[in-house]
Amino acid sequence: MNDQVAGRRARGGGGATRRAERTAVSFETARFIERNIPNFEILNEEALQIIERNAETVLEEIGVNFVENPEALRRWREAGADVQGERVHIPRGLARQLCASAPRAFTQHARNPARSVEIGGRNLVLAPVYGPPFVRDMEGGRRYATLEDFRKFVKLGYMSKWLHHSGGTVCEPTDIPVNKRHLDMLMAHMTLSDKPFMGSVTAPERAEDSVAMAKILFGADFVDRNTVMTSLVNINSPMTFDGIMMGALEVYARANQAAIVSPFIVGGAMAPVTVAGTLTQVLAEVLAGVAYSQLVRKGAPVIAGAFVTSIDMNSGAPTFGTPEASHITYGAGQLVRRLGLPYRSAGAFCGSKLPDAQAAYESANSLNMGLLSGVNFMLHACGWLEGGLVSSFEKFVMDADQLGILHHLAQGVAIDENGQAMDAIREVGPGGHYLGCAHTQANFKSAFWRTDLLDYKPFETWAEEGGRDTMQLASERVKKLLADYQQPALDEGIAEGLADFVARRKASMPDAFI
Repeated sequence: MNDQVAGRRARGGGGATRRAERTAVSFETARFIERNIPNFEILNEEALQIIERNAETVLEEIGVNFVENPEALRRWREAGADVQGERVHIPRGLARQLCASAPRAFTQHARNPARSVEIGGRNLVLAPVYGPPFVRDMEGGRRYATLEDFRKFVKLGYMSKWLHHSGGTVCEPTDIPVNKRHLDMLMAHMTLSDKPFMGSVTAPERAEDSVAMAKILFGADFVDRNTVMTSLVNINSPMTFDGIMMGALEVYARANQAAIVSPFIVGGAMAPVTVAGTLTQVLAEVLAGVAYSQLVRKGAPVIAGAFVTSIDMNSGAPTFGTPEASHITYGAGQLVRRLGLPYRSAGAFCGSKLPDAQAAYESANSLNMGLLSGVNFMLHACGWLEGGLVSSFEKFVMDADQLGILHHLAQGVAIDENGQAMDAIREVGPGGHYLGCAHTQANFKSAFWRTDLLDYKPFETWAEEGGRDTMQLASERVKKLLADYQQPALDEGIAEGLADFVARRKASMPDAFI
């Protein structure tokens, strides 16, 4: 065998090895993002002080409502607030003082310790879409979500390398009674994935069920000492804290489990049309909500949230990926950092009905904004469609693929000896190329981010393979991931304990679909 043939065979063998590496089933999950890039700050010191002063004025002079919650009114009265009916007027400085006891960062433990996440500081944790009653895929179109759809999304989240968190209500399984579906959703997160997950907030007793199930999964002593759940507590903007959401917050705070205190802002409808006015309201609501969590339990972990969109003034429909939303998200990040709290915002937001160019533009704007604004916990990082009404299977994997770009952008620019690449420049010299140099050979596997979805093949190859667009490629990837899925191991006794708890709780109440 001559040297030329041997060389071809050697290269062919290497290619086969690389192809095997690319096609092997992998359950690797990237560690949560640790930013090595600066946050983008849009507000100067004067603007920040004006907004902070105005937010304190709102709390003191206008006040906030705590409705159908006598215990909350009692707590505020004892803390020194002026309570008039259900309206709570918080003296200037009191809310900020109470917020100071919330931790700057905390660990949310996963049942697989390697997948625990650190929320706060310079970190970014990515979680999937939350809340849609509908799902969409290429084959079934748009339809009401089922429990089987929910389980498929949990499996996709588990298989997604760049997603750190299993999330919560990745879609609303409408084929299960309203008062029981939280049990099935929690069971799916706990058994089909070993990533961190979110608890239920739709009623205080469902939050209690979440804590009870977490104690079966992790052990009661471990849950008493550690945070194992993060849950979304929305504020009814403008400035109304309802008894259901606050009741759930109380359950989680007492149990030392984290809550995301998040105003639900639709600019022009639930907040002023101006950026500064909206930021004033957001800060006032965050201050009141986080402060209340500390009245329930001093030191309870909490995340300050800001869900931001605006409306089309012609149709009234929500809009996403807009410059105003970016301004508010950047500004809220600055304000939350000055409070010393972890920050939740952004996501793969779009108003499009399909995972098309509109969805891509709006989602890219929203994702990059989240990275640069200093977000620590990004809910809705993949799968969001149609203004949050739809969880899309194809868009889930399209977005999840793009989250890898956030990881690489966050690394910043390496300036160590390898990053400077002076040896490569010396080796190649003028007129050469870098494909075969030692530095390229040592770095090519990790030098560039590589998509698992998008098509970069030559036109002829793309055409021969059917001329598939991104949505078709995504549909095929969904099927591959679900076919490759392998359930993470779980102690048999724990699995039986969870199943028994769910069965007993379901048997204890009649079905309710409203």
